[in-house]
Amino acid sequence: MHDSFRHRLSVRVYYEDTDFSGVVYHANYLRFLERGRTELLREVGVDQSILHAEPGGVIFVVRRMAIEYVRPARMDDVLTVETETVEIRGASLRMAQRILRDDTVLLTADVHVAVLAGGKPARLPDDLRRLLEAAGA
Repeated sequence: MHDSFRHRLSVRVYYEDTDFSGVVYHANYLRFLERGRTELLREVGVDQSILHAEPGGVIFVVRRMAIEYVRPARMDDVLTVETETVEIRGASLRMAQRILRDDTVLLTADVHVAVLAGGKPARLPDDLRRLLEAAGA
């Protein structure tokens, strides 16, 4: 992750996030990552519910995600989900994400998000592009 705008979200691990051994179940990290992406958008002034409701509204869908699980998180850990937009293209975004416990990296993710309108690929709206670019993407 480079020095552009990096959103940080604090997440506590609850019993429901873990498997029988008290370690976070691998698929539950996806929920933490989704929250991080959503909160980054909210931080730069994007309300996804309004984006969806507008005429010709757009939605974001994960097209590809590469995850590296480095270390496990455990019940009661307080994690930090870091998210930054590293590339903005015509109809897609690329985001880099990390999950940390204190200064220890537990997971890294390279996420490619497609923009859709009416179920078809669509260009990222100019106003949304400007907000993301102003935040350092």
